[in-house]
Parts: sequence; structure tokens; C-alpha cells
Amino acid sequence: MIEEKIKSTLAAVKSELLDISRQMYEHPELGFQEVLASRLHTEFLERHGFTVTRQLCGFDTGYRGDFDTGKLGPHVAFLAEFDALPELGHGCGHNLVGACALGAGVALASVLGELGGSVTVYGAPAEETSGGKVDFVEAGQFSGVDLAILCHPGNHWSQSGASLALEPVQFEFFGRSAHAASAPEQGVNALDAALVTMTAVNALREHVRSDARIHGIVADGGRAANIVPDYTKVQYYVRATKKGYLTQLVERVKNCGRAGALATGCEVKITRFETAYDNMLTNETLSDLFGIVLKEHYGIEQEPPRETFGSTDLGNVSLVCPAIQPIFDITGDRSIAAHTREMAACTQTPYAADSMEKAACAMAMTAARVLSDPACLKAVWEEFKSAEK
Repeated sequence: MIEEKIKSTLAAVKSELLDISRQMYEHPELGFQEVLASRLHTEFLERHGFTVTRQLCGFDTGYRGDFDTGKLGPHVAFLAEFDALPELGHGCGHNLVGACALGAGVALASVLGELGGSVTVYGAPAEETSGGKVDFVEAGQFSGVDLAILCHPGNHWSQSGASLALEPVQFEFFGRSAHAASAPEQGVNALDAALVTMTAVNALREHVRSDARIHGIVADGGRAANIVPDYTKVQYYVRATKKGYLTQLVERVKNCGRAGALATGCEVKITRFETAYDNMLTNETLSDLFGIVLKEHYGIEQEPPRETFGSTDLGNVSLVCPAIQPIFDITGDRSIAAHTREMAACTQTPYAADSMEKAACAMAMTAARVLSDPACLKAVWEEFKSAEK
């Protein structure tokens, strides 16, 4: 009865969700600029009885929508994303991530009177760059949340997996300019410092764990070939599957920059140029339950998670409360990759609309089963507390 009500509620709001997705597709907004998307999300939640807090954690586009019947019970969080990619629009499908979270939130709210507990839909800006969820976590937004679910579109149905913890490391080298031909001895070459650093990092790669990644660019390498560069900038992403190992690895990368400065006589300034992301810790108990719901209601068999992956600010959430991020298929074609115009176009197809509805229903049903079964909630939290972080 409860799960049928979730289905019927989702069916009733599906056209609204697709309209929100369409408007976001037609008017893509980059991170921290998601004004239209945030307005569409929050107005939808208010229409369906949620209490909305805007400008959450100081972000103009951040929000939370809360629905609480006043009955005691677990606190469920569904997470929405809404930023687009430069030039590619919604090539990562965040317009459908938002639709899933909104739909799941309203569907679960429709049965909370029978189950108890509460649900919050969080809208976090700039997942692609600076990770609004990181600030949400640091501000204590997920304190008291019992489980968090985000569904992300892709080119197949797969289980929630891992993501890499990420630390952005920036080296700025300061030397002294001089004429590169007539007075090179008077110069202190900041580009040499950058090159020594990159050579040292390349050597370091041979001696790191296979699940770690180090990749970077020369963001500023000088101005003219006949001037000894007095300033250069190098930026790296350092990634690892566990936050503890990442901390060790970042210090080794920083030592490469210190060595470059020492070898060339430059000064070096080491900073973090973007927000750091923690590794994603999938709660397997919750993930298995989501898979059971999908199979029971839609006959969908999830594939195992990918063996290679990037980073997401949901990782930070997953280290403070049990969380999952399953993938739902919006393409029907494995050759269509994420972060492409083709993926963006797929978000507007009937196939994607059908998959979004299934994913949102599965999110709400999974949460409903946890809310109705204290033993299940206990198992979710026992796994979370014992997991290596």
C-alpha cells in the first residue's frame, strides 16, 4: 500500500518534474549561478507542502526543503544537484539529478503520516567545481540525518560505488626576471622550479598505490621566451580511495614543490585552489536494499559499480551519515559518455523520463522500507560505524 502510494504520487508530479528538467536544459547555469534552477526547485517543494530555507550556508542558490509530520522517526535526506558544464550544458545530467531528488522527496512525504520521521531535500550548488555539499557538511547540515540518497544519470543501471578523495594543490613559484640572452645569470627561473616539481611528481607516481591519481597542468608558465620567468603556477589534483592515504600522498606532492623551489632558488607558495572532496563511502546495506526495490518493482538488475571513477562532494556527506549514489540509465546506449552534448540531449528523451521516474520511486521506497524497519536502520548504521574511513 505504501509503495503503491509512492508510485502514484510520483506519477502525479512527473510532468512538473520533466518541465523543471526541460527548463534547466534550455537554460543551463554554471556553479553558483543556478538562479533559475534553484527557484524552480524551491517553488516546486513549496507547492507540495515543504518548508523551504533559501540561501543555505550563504550560497545564493543553496536551499533545503523540509517535510516533517511531527511523528518521531528517522531523518531522510535526498540530494539535488543543478549546475551545468561550460559549453556542454547538462552533459552530466544534473537537471535529472534534481528531478529525482524532488520527486523522491514529495513521494516519501506522501507516506510519512503512516511511517513517521522526516525528509529533507537539499539543493547544493557547484558540484562540478567547488562542491556546495562540502560547506553543507562543515556547517552541520547533515547532523542528525539517518541516511542520504542521490541518484545520478548515466548510460546503464549500476550500484553505488566509490569515489576518490581529492585534494587540489597549487604551487606558485616566485623568481627574478632578466633578459634570457644578454643577462641570464641575473635571473631566477620560476619555470625551472615548475619543471623540477613536475619531474619529481612524475617520479613519485611510480611509488604510489594503484588506486591513487596525480594529474596537473602548468597554469602559468611565463610571458615571453626572451624573459626569464619570475612567476609560474602549477596546479595538481591529488586523489586516493581513502582520505587517510590521501593526506600522506598530498604531503609527498608538496615536498616535490618544495624541492623545485630549493633546487632553483625560487620561493614557493602552496595553497588549495579549489574545495577538497572526501572519498565516497557507499553504505552497502542501503545500496543492496535499493537494488532489491529496483528488481522487485521494475525487474532491473543493477551492474556492479565501475572500477575507475572520479570525485564528488557526496563523498563528504558519506563520511558523516550512511549514503549511496546509484546510477540510472538515461541513454539505452553504452557508447554515449558523460560530460558530452549527446548525454545532455538524452536527458530530454522519453526513455530518460521513464528512468527518472523509476529511480525516484526506488529512492523513496528504499527510504520508506528503512523507516518502517528499525532492524534495517540499525544494520545500516552498524555498517557505517564500522567502515574504514
